[in-house]
Amino acid sequence: MALFGALFLALLAGAHAEFPGCKIRVTSKALELVKQEGLRFLEQELETITIPDLRGKEGHFYYNISEVKVTELQLTSSELDFQPQQELMLQITNASLGLRFRRQLLYWFFYDGGYINASAEGVSIRTGLELSRDPAGRMKVSNVSCQASVSRMHAAFGGTFKKVYDFLSTFITSGMRFLLNQQICPVLYHTGTVLLNALLDTVPVRSSVDELVGIDYSLVKDPVASTSNLDMDFRGAFFPLTERNWSLPNRAVEPQLQEEERMVYVAFSEFFFDSAMESYFRAGALQLSLVGDKVPHDLDILLRATYFGSIVLLSPAVIDSPLKLELRVLAPPRCTIKPSGTTVSVTASVTIALVPPDKPEVQLSSMTMDARLSAKMALRGKALRTQLDLRRFRIYSNHSALESLALIPLQAPLKTMLQIGVMPMLNERTWRGVQIPLPEGINFVREVVTNHAGFLTIGADLHFAKGLREVIEKNRPADIGASTAPPPSTAAV
Repeated sequence: MALFGALFLALLAGAHAEFPGCKIRVTSKALELVKQEGLRFLEQELETITIPDLRGKEGHFYYNISEVKVTELQLTSSELDFQPQQELMLQITNASLGLRFRRQLLYWFFYDGGYINASAEGVSIRTGLELSRDPAGRMKVSNVSCQASVSRMHAAFGGTFKKVYDFLSTFITSGMRFLLNQQICPVLYHTGTVLLNALLDTVPVRSSVDELVGIDYSLVKDPVASTSNLDMDFRGAFFPLTERNWSLPNRAVEPQLQEEERMVYVAFSEFFFDSAMESYFRAGALQLSLVGDKVPHDLDILLRATYFGSIVLLSPAVIDSPLKLELRVLAPPRCTIKPSGTTVSVTASVTIALVPPDKPEVQLSSMTMDARLSAKMALRGKALRTQLDLRRFRIYSNHSALESLALIPLQAPLKTMLQIGVMPMLNERTWRGVQIPLPEGINFVREVVTNHAGFLTIGADLHFAKGLREVIEKNRPADIGASTAPPPSTAAV
């Protein structure tokens, strides 16, 4: 009985599992670029280390070491890797720190003071970032583990009491080494949980695409790391801004990412594009009305000649009234992705009428249009752009086959009108694109689009258009003090 209960719960969980409409994979190829940019930022953060004053006495000697500042940092050897449990692990070995501090020594009635340059060598740091999904669906650094050690320190003491300092140097530098160890991990913890999270806050989760629709890029589960990549599953669903709680059920094929040759891969399922088109349909955007001078002149003449008999029979008095051509999509368009290409199928009504001033319009004909568009996707910067092209076009009457035959002469002019008048307007909007969930300052370059059965993938490399320091400083949160205090330091002495 327990077995059947467990099976039922597993099936129930599977039934409620949400497939992603968009996936992103960051491969190990990107880590070298990320490490170079990250280390530049980390060096600047570690140079802000504040070391407490060191005071004490040894016999009749009283000493005070104060105003300790990091003057330089050299990270000679480092590795950044994915780890299945920790997500991202940074290891720094054999680094060195340059220090400058003020010395004060009192021996009986004799006083000596001044500034000293010192160095900390054999600095080792091992820190791991644990990534997770927060309640809003945003990726966050949820935990930072840290181990840090300084193997040796050297201070060039001089002055009146040089021999005394040489006697006390081992004691003083050991104390400074201990204090330095205790300060490295808190800086790394603050960098991960506050500053890197400020960077991740620039990734859009639910945002407006334009004045009609928005997009939901919330994570559907925690990021998953292997030894060679980091995978993130996003909902990837559009929605009308007037119906923010509306959602299209995702019945599309789940995108699959297998490649690892480029720095990053992005996959989009048919659901991603279907939700966009249905959102615009529900927002009332998929309709077009051309009246009077807006109707191409040649088409206006052809339509009046075609329906001249109907005009005379219905209302000859309005024969010179402006012509109206209205296109209205009847159902949400659907996207089909195959290895051979991507197509969009559209069914719309075409209504032809005369619009006399201050009188009800006179409908001349109503027909149905089936169109198939080819779609080419491209990634520019961090925007997914689409170029549409009208491939197949057919009009027919819902009333009779005879009327459908009569519409054949209109097919070529209407197709030309769509290609010249409608497609440029569509492409002007689709080429603006929609932003991909990337942090501010990072763009895609050298992208390659590959079609599969039910989804497409885009492989690309990454480019830092802005430095991490610039982006983080722009989005740095106010100092929240104790609320971001790290756990007890695990620094090794």
